[in-house]
Amino acid sequence: MQIQYQKPAIQKLHSGLMNKFAGAIPPQRRVKTAVAGISVDDLVTQFGSPLFVYSERTLRRQFRTIRNAFATRYPDVTFGWSYKTNYLKAICAILHQEGAMAELVSKMEYDKAKALGIPGNQIIFNGPHKPFETLEAAVKDSVIINIDHLDEIEDLEAISTRLGQVISVGLRLNLDVGIQPRWSRFGFNLESGQAMDVIRRIQNGGKLRVRGLHSHIGTFITEPAAYGRQVEKMVKFGYEIEAACGWRMEYIDIGGGLPSRSRLKGSYHAAEVLLPHIDEYAEAVCDALWANLKPGLTPKLIVESGRAVVDEAGTLITTVCGTKRLPDGTRAYVVDAGVNLLFTSFWYRFDIALDRHVAGVCEPSVIYGPMCMNIDVVDEAISLPPLSRGTRFVISTVGAYNNTQWLQFIEYRPNVVLVTEAGNVELIRAAEDLSDLERREYLPPFLAPNAGLQSFSSTQGD
Repeated sequence: MQIQYQKPAIQKLHSGLMNKFAGAIPPQRRVKTAVAGISVDDLVTQFGSPLFVYSERTLRRQFRTIRNAFATRYPDVTFGWSYKTNYLKAICAILHQEGAMAELVSKMEYDKAKALGIPGNQIIFNGPHKPFETLEAAVKDSVIINIDHLDEIEDLEAISTRLGQVISVGLRLNLDVGIQPRWSRFGFNLESGQAMDVIRRIQNGGKLRVRGLHSHIGTFITEPAAYGRQVEKMVKFGYEIEAACGWRMEYIDIGGGLPSRSRLKGSYHAAEVLLPHIDEYAEAVCDALWANLKPGLTPKLIVESGRAVVDEAGTLITTVCGTKRLPDGTRAYVVDAGVNLLFTSFWYRFDIALDRHVAGVCEPSVIYGPMCMNIDVVDEAISLPPLSRGTRFVISTVGAYNNTQWLQFIEYRPNVVLVTEAGNVELIRAAEDLSDLERREYLPPFLAPNAGLQSFSSTQGD
């Protein structure tokens, strides 16, 4: 066998050295031969690569852990499953079995929830774009509607007139809890007085009644105390509304934003070091409730869980399809899954393991996806031993947002499977083919194959 010559490259190796942020850099990449108890080889043999794999056991465990953290500290807690985080039907169905409501932000998500048979009183409708027809259907269906802007108030008042009824609604707030960036785009600002102006506007209209408050302070929040400040401000504003209008707040919806055990790019600490335990978030929220609520009043607490519930339940298996050296000597690997499937790789560094033990010294490497785009980078600074074509990466903590933000760009989207608690592997989304891409396309007759040739022949005959 003839070995192809490679020009030598001189690079400083970082193998097993200590650093001040997260202990020793491992001298060997972690090996993961199975996902949820099922062999990686068996999964790829049956369903191909790349492949998304979800663990039902992990998903249910994560939800119950978060639910119990809050429910053991406050008597009336409801969870709204954030569809935008992952709206695969099987994932949503599992979480609805666990008792979660459907938290939606679009007509498309509303249609998905209704197709799953979710009753209106188990739906929370948020978001800045609620089409009039969908909004009217939600009113008729007794959905919890949290108003985002003034135009929605006008729409709801028009619906109220058409239906001849006063409509109960929630009001979305944006407020300062001492963290950056502030999510000020959604809802009505509390500190400026805008939110109270809107309350008076609604009261004067006489067609709506505010019965709850909603706020979402951001995403991947690593400071539990921020939620405590959020709750304090929301409860106090609820009492101001009651004093001004007589409307008692029936629920306080604190949104989501709880982090998963993933790692933001730019953070050097491991997730176990950087992220507080879920109990710290629950304590901050519930302590603030008890400290600010008046005796005898316990409004429903709604938590719109998303990333923290599903992220760790999702894994992506991807295969090395090419190896190379970059001009600066960096070793690079091309895999069959890139930002088309891992859109969140722009912000997060994933837990990446190999599917087998590979001998050799680890060196700084980069993992590229298959897109014909320079931005298609899965990991730009990972320590790897020398890998060959066919080696697989097992990428963990990818269950949040990747299956809702994935792109139908250049490559087909792959199979998605669920490993059940019983240990069975169920296909929950089939891989795409050309029919999926072209199903809604139309080709005008003059552009059909041979149409141009026939036209040319006709002209020649004239």
